[in-house]
Amino acid sequence: MASSNERVITIKSSIDMNIVGENIADIVDFAIEKYEFRNDTTLAADVRENAAVSMRDALWAEVERMKALRKEWLQKMFDTADAALLESVDGS
Repeated sequence: MASSNERVITIKSSIDMNIVGENIADIVDFAIEKYEFRNDTTLAADVRENAAVSMRDALWAEVERMKALRKEWLQKMFDTADAALLESVDGS
């Protein structure tokens, strides 16, 4: 918890999860269509749905991994800012 002298900063998300979800849906549809075209076949409805679920799960897991990396990157940005501030203040 922040002390009364500490300012709390809120970092806005630069990711619109609705757009990410739409992108994932488009990627899944495209991947299935590409598979069917390349293999000159049409997947059965149940096979198509199972593949779609598997791909969506894998892609959302990738989104979660990227969100964790973003959090680490933001922490490094704050650490770098703190170090630069200390160097500037202590160095003058």
